[in-house]
Amino acid sequence: MEVARCNATSPTEFVLLGLLNHSKVHTFLMAMILLAFITAVLGNALLMFLIQVDSSLHTPMYFFLSHLAFMDICETLTIVPKMSADFVTPGNTISWAGCGAQKFFTLATGGAECLLLVVMSYDRYVAICKPLQYPLLLSRRVCLGLAAAVWIGASVDALMHTVYIMHLPFCGSKNINHFLCEHPALMKLACSDTSTYESLVFVTGIVMLLIPCSIVLASYTRILSTVLRMKSTKGQQKALATCSSHLTVVCMFYGAALFMYMRPNAYHTPEQDKIVCLFYTVVTPILNPLIYSLRNKDVLGALKKTGWKMQSPP
Repeated sequence: MEVARCNATSPTEFVLLGLLNHSKVHTFLMAMILLAFITAVLGNALLMFLIQVDSSLHTPMYFFLSHLAFMDICETLTIVPKMSADFVTPGNTISWAGCGAQKFFTLATGGAECLLLVVMSYDRYVAICKPLQYPLLLSRRVCLGLAAAVWIGASVDALMHTVYIMHLPFCGSKNINHFLCEHPALMKLACSDTSTYESLVFVTGIVMLLIPCSIVLASYTRILSTVLRMKSTKGQQKALATCSSHLTVVCMFYGAALFMYMRPNAYHTPEQDKIVCLFYTVVTPILNPLIYSLRNKDVLGALKKTGWKMQSPP
């Protein structure tokens, strides 16, 4: 340990080993990732635009959904452009500051989505189980406060992790076996004992993942119980359609995040980490607008109305 400490350095840059090489198959996969990235950005941007311009979507549910779309855009923009540039140009270096910034924004947007899904489940719980109290419990002031709490909580968590891991002593290789600055890969380069940080990751994983996931599941259990007691078949179908969309997003996002952050560092392999990270940073953002749009009559109606207005002569 003393030798490791003596050789510890504060590197000015790291090298990202990436996910793909330059074979024909991997070039095709990179093209698919870029297509998914463009689709995710455009799809989420369109969703945000529709929510902004259509007054029928000015409700708490769509207010929170616009934040989810913004988070997805930010997360993909933080990762895919750098990943694409590294695939095209040799070197694949990232500065120490750039690595820290990428880690912070990735954790902030990911953490914000964890918390936002809890808020969205609360919105559906109040709308279905306490409809008469909905205007009071989810007034504009309450919605703004919840959104602010989500962003502040996620940013504090991201800052804590970023500051801690970026100030660990690194030694030997500067090669990060990943396509972004993810903490399991960075911890493998650290000279010092990382057990304290692993404990911190586990505790914050409980706070940011397990507890929110449990609250979401409890909310939807209550919602399902209320829906099944409804006398109106049409009301049941509408409530179930909305909630099934939310649950699909919840299962995909929390499942990947729990697999990524709640396992001990010894059980992490670079290949698994890369695939799981690619899923929740690229695949999930492209699925979110599709799930919420194609299965949502309000959003489809807003899209048609906006399309007609743009085609109509002034």
